[in-house]
Amino acid sequence: MANWGKTDFKQLQALQQRLNQLEKVDWDKVMMQVAQELSQVLLNKVKKRTPVGHKPKFDQPKTAKVKGASGKSKVMLTRSGAILSQYWSGYVGGTLRDSWGVTVTQEGEQFVITITNPQEYASYVEFGHRQTLGRYVPALGKCLTASWVKGRFMLTISMQEVEALTPKKLERALYEAMKGVFGG
Repeated sequence: MANWGKTDFKQLQALQQRLNQLEKVDWDKVMMQVAQELSQVLLNKVKKRTPVGHKPKFDQPKTAKVKGASGKSKVMLTRSGAILSQYWSGYVGGTLRDSWGVTVTQEGEQFVITITNPQEYASYVEFGHRQTLGRYVPALGKCLTASWVKGRFMLTISMQEVEALTPKKLERALYEAMKGVFGG
């Protein structure tokens, strides 16, 4: 028999121990953290893109000067001005933006990010909608001038951006988990 020399297996044993530690990493927890981080990025992006309503500027004057019996002039709301003022009183805007919500769930080996907006008009703002040309809208105080309102695609665009960002986030999380086991 030939003598092939001495071999030191200490480094291989150390590698085996590190691989055993790698098996103990809670990958579901790591992936859930990544999914939650991505869900917050998505929520921030979609909220930033969501338009906020504002009080319309009215074409007709809402006030009129009236002379009283004493000869003094007083500025008063017109009938239409009073109706519009009452309709729009207390209007703040931002309901659609503030209504976004996000949840992260694990279904088997998949992590699902669900983003919702319970406002019934959210899909119309997202994808656009038809309207009757020339119809008078009392809340706006004017007639509609376009038959199609373009969508804002605030969720669609945000989802595309987050999907493009996902591989980098996953790579970083895996790197951090490996770094914890192998050091460096």
